[in-house]
Amino acid sequence: MTDLPSPATARSRSSGWRPLWIVLSALGVLLVIAANVHLVYVAIRSQPACVDHVKSLDVSNEMFRAAKPSC
Repeated sequence: MTDLPSPATARSRSSGWRPLWIVLSALGVLLVIAANVHLVYVAIRSQPACVDHVKSLDVSNEMFRAAKPSC
């Protein structure tokens, strides 16, 4: 007869990888959350400088003006 591993033995060998996949998945989720938190932080903390823009609609140059200038 050949020595085949029992189903319980085969299952115990493959389940050794389960904690590694759980940890890697958790790290991936944490990485995505951290990236989103960083993007929100940068969006809140950044204050873009005032940019020169056309004060009124200039049809001859086809330039647009700011919808609501802040400066």
